[in-house]
Amino acid sequence: MPVAPDPHPAFGSYAVPHRLVTTEWLSANIGVRGLRIIESNDDILLYDIGHVPGAVKIDWRGDLSDPVTRDYIDGPRFTALMRAKGIERDDTLVIYGDRGNAQAAHTAWIFTLFGHEDVRLLDGGRDAWISEERDTTFDQPYPIPSEYPEVVRDDTVARAFRDQVLARLGDPLVDVRSEPEYAGEHDDTPAEPDAVRGPAWLRSAASSGPATTLRGGHVPTAVNIPWTRALTIDGRFRPRAELDEVYAAMPAQDLVAYSRVGERSSHTWFVLTFLLGRRSVRNYDGSWIEWGNSVRLPVAAGSEPGTANQFM
Repeated sequence: MPVAPDPHPAFGSYAVPHRLVTTEWLSANIGVRGLRIIESNDDILLYDIGHVPGAVKIDWRGDLSDPVTRDYIDGPRFTALMRAKGIERDDTLVIYGDRGNAQAAHTAWIFTLFGHEDVRLLDGGRDAWISEERDTTFDQPYPIPSEYPEVVRDDTVARAFRDQVLARLGDPLVDVRSEPEYAGEHDDTPAEPDAVRGPAWLRSAASSGPATTLRGGHVPTAVNIPWTRALTIDGRFRPRAELDEVYAAMPAQDLVAYSRVGERSSHTWFVLTFLLGRRSVRNYDGSWIEWGNSVRLPVAAGSEPGTANQFM
């Protein structure tokens, strides 16, 4: 049963305001019938040192990824996961996580592929909840198994693949990685958190995993708009007017976003789709790891997007 949206006035200017909730709203609605809370972190150990009461853990590595193929779980496995977590098809889901909600947004994106309608993010994520010293618990819920129906994953909804990106070089494409990653100035080796200025969530977000590409750079014609530009210094989403300025160069529809492995671009997908109302936004989840390691695919380096013609 869907739960009434958060009426916070700051959300009113967003295209789909009910896709966000505040820490105040979540705190007041814990235990409400039809509400399920999910913690989905990049650091999968955080849940065990304290989480929102009633929240279940979804491990993006163990729960959402296919154990053999580089892909997400299929419909039967997703259905089984939902049943085990006690989630019904018409439940309102509030997802939150660490590091600016990047992984939480990725989880929300995957839920969208399976057609779960009411999926929301906690504005500010885990860091906001902890910094406000709101209630946490070590207790893990043991939900009653649900009757979630069998579903099929629909990749056409919001997912782009390598060949589709190659075929549309020259069309709108946004690289949401940091400026040095985009320019090819380093090989995706994680920065030391203390070397990055800003709050803890931003310092930890600078670490993007081990070096896994042989070359640096970006997809030709892609415009660089780092995903963190959508957030304020406390990790919450910027007001609508500021987001409009950040993404002013992006057209109103048919956008593809990518990052290193598709997490941070899921965050940008969420912003463009639900906060700004852009249509037909897709996430290229293969992202730079796939593109940068593929034979004969064009690569541009430096701070400029480059043109498709020079590589074709």
